[in-house]
Amino acid sequence: MQQHLYEPVHEEFRALCREFLAREAAPHHERWEAEGIVDREVWRRAGAAGLLGMDVAEEYGGGGQRDFRFHAVLAEEVVAAGCSGLGFGLHNDVVAPYLTELTTEDQRKRWLPGFCSGDLVTAIAMSEPGAGSDLAGVRTTAVRDGDSYVLNGQKTFITNGEMADLVIVVAKTAPDQGAHGVSLIAVERDTPGFTRGRRLQKVGLKANDTAELFFDDCRVPAENLLGAENHGFYHLMANLPRERLSIAVAAVAVAERLLAITLDHARSREAFGRPIGAFQHNRFLLAELDTEITIARTFVNHCVREFDAGRLSVVDAAKAKWWTTELQNKVADRCVQLHGGYGYMLEYPVAKAWLDSRVQTIYGGTTEIMKEIIGRSLGV
Repeated sequence: MQQHLYEPVHEEFRALCREFLAREAAPHHERWEAEGIVDREVWRRAGAAGLLGMDVAEEYGGGGQRDFRFHAVLAEEVVAAGCSGLGFGLHNDVVAPYLTELTTEDQRKRWLPGFCSGDLVTAIAMSEPGAGSDLAGVRTTAVRDGDSYVLNGQKTFITNGEMADLVIVVAKTAPDQGAHGVSLIAVERDTPGFTRGRRLQKVGLKANDTAELFFDDCRVPAENLLGAENHGFYHLMANLPRERLSIAVAAVAVAERLLAITLDHARSREAFGRPIGAFQHNRFLLAELDTEITIARTFVNHCVREFDAGRLSVVDAAKAKWWTTELQNKVADRCVQLHGGYGYMLEYPVAKAWLDSRVQTIYGGTTEIMKEIIGRSLGV
C-alpha cells in the first residue's frame, strides 16, 4: 500500500536507521539471541547516531522532534532488519514521556542526557508474580521515611530489566487506596537493596533481556518520585495509549514483512509442477492477509496522526493494539503454514517471527483487557 504518512525528512531518518541497523545490529543478532542479551555498546552507538530520545529537548541531548512518526520509522526498520532484541522501543516510546513530562528540572538534568546518549538504559517495572494488568493488585510498597522511600517487593517480566540503569517502579504508597494509592519511583542501578534475579528464558524475543527485580528495604531518595505521590495510576493511564500505539506500529510492520517474505516464497516454491501461490486456496489466503494488513495499516497511520495532534483516545489505542497484534499472530501462523517444513526451521525468518509475535497480545495490556476498555466505552 502506498503510504501517505511520512515526509522526506522521515525517509531521510529511515535511511539513517537502516544503515545503522545493518552495520551495528544485524551482524550480531544471532549471537545476542544465543547469549540472551544485546551488547551494551549498541545502546551508546544508537545514542551517538541520534536514535534515542528523538522527542527529548535538544538542551538535554535529544532530537527535539515531538513527532511520533520518527518513532514509527525506527520501529519499522528494527522489524525489517529482524533485530527484535533491541529494547529501543521500550526506552523511546514507553519510558521517555515519564522522564520528560513528570520530572523536575533537576531530574531532567540528571537523567535525560544519559537517556539520549545510551549511557543510561531504562525500564519500567509494573508486573509482579501476582499482578499484571490489575494495578490494584500491586504488592510492592514504598514507605516514606524521612527524606527517602523504602521499597519492598518483587517485579517480573521486566523488559530491559537486566540492562537498565534507571527503572521506573510502580509501588503502593497508600496501600489502603488500591490503584489510587500507587506512585512512580525511579530507582537507579546501584541503589542498596535493589537486586536482579535470573535472566528469564522466553519463547521468543530471546536477545531482549527480561528479568526479575527485587527490592529489599531498598532506600530511594524521595526526590526520585516521578509526578505526584499517589497519582501513579493517572500518570500510567495517560501514557498507555502511546505504549499501545508503539506496539501496534510494530505489529503491522511485522505482518507486512512476513507477507512480503511469503509472497516471494509462494512465487518461487513449486508443488505439482507450479508455484504454490498459483493454487486458488493459497492465492485466496494471501489475498485475505493482504487486505487485512492494508486495513490495519490504514488505521494505525490514522492513530499516529491522531497521537501527534494530541487526539488519540484510550479507546482507539486499545482498538489498534488488540486488532493489530492478533492480526500479527494470524499472519505469522498462516505464513509458517505456507512455508511448509521450512517454516518450522529457525533459520527461516518466518519461524523466528512466529515465536517473537506471540507475546504481542499479552504485554502492554492483553487482548482481553483491550476489549474490556472498548466495551466499557460502549456503555455495556
